[in-house]
Amino acid sequence: MTKKLLVICGPTSTGKTSLAIKIAKKLNGEIVSADSRQVYKIMNIGTGKDLPVNSKLIINNSKLGGYYEAEGIKIWGYDLVDPKGEFSVAQYLKIAHRIIDDISKRGAFPILVGGTGLYIRGVIDGIDTADVPKNNKLRKNLEGKSVNELYEKLSQLDSLKAGSFNSSDKKNPRRLVRAIEIAQYQLTKKFVTSARHTIGNNFDVLRIGLTAPKEFIDRRIVKRVIDRLDKGIKTEVENLLKSGVTWENQAMMAMGYGLWRDYFEGDVTEDQILAEWARDEVRYAKRQMVWFKKDRRITWFDITDPEFLINVESLVKKWYNQA
Repeated sequence: MTKKLLVICGPTSTGKTSLAIKIAKKLNGEIVSADSRQVYKIMNIGTGKDLPVNSKLIINNSKLGGYYEAEGIKIWGYDLVDPKGEFSVAQYLKIAHRIIDDISKRGAFPILVGGTGLYIRGVIDGIDTADVPKNNKLRKNLEGKSVNELYEKLSQLDSLKAGSFNSSDKKNPRRLVRAIEIAQYQLTKKFVTSARHTIGNNFDVLRIGLTAPKEFIDRRIVKRVIDRLDKGIKTEVENLLKSGVTWENQAMMAMGYGLWRDYFEGDVTEDQILAEWARDEVRYAKRQMVWFKKDRRITWFDITDPEFLINVESLVKKWYNQA
């Protein structure tokens, strides 16, 4: 039988993991998270892992990370790195491929679930630049430069890449530095496309996207932000800082964490933080849809449609049972 991989993607707050669990129960499935925020250990509330109470990471093979169980279903791809450390797309792809191969070899059904489009694209199609190494000397030289200066440098090195950046990208120093790093590498090295980080040639892939009217998603996002406050996001941030994590760490730049700095160090109110967090999540959901809509291979389902679950399960079962 052909190896199968189901992808469930879409913007935040559309119930991707919940759907994946339902499908996994019926088809002996295991979930692989494709979320760049959920790779960090002890960052559970702000990243929306929504783990069962008192659940623990189970590690049988250190090369695969570990898994949690939710409703009897294994969820892989959480807690891959300490929040004091750095984590790259290349590291994620290496681990995700191992996990998916392991699930398939054990006769189970891998389901890749998440909203980080770069992770999903990388797993299936590969990313040519994933293996470009970090250039510490270059990064040191770029420290202190404004985003405008970084964008100008990128424009000089790779005008096409610079032209593809949206307004959010242009304001993101980490993204600009990485783009400069890649452009510099491509100019000075003989760049060879690597096929190691590609899974699409070895699996029959079905891509499902979840969506809903914007107003519906926005309401869900606001509710989710408030729920995370009730679950103790402030305490989670405090504990991270007490454990030695700093505001400068990559992990604390994740949405829902860095903005609390103004609350703990300044005079910004809790309500102001929540409002800003919700706005950030709404903008992020919009960017996610722009990214995913470019992939014509995705079959979309509106989660507000009363027949949505029946229609999804019908498509998946028909595809799954095909030789």
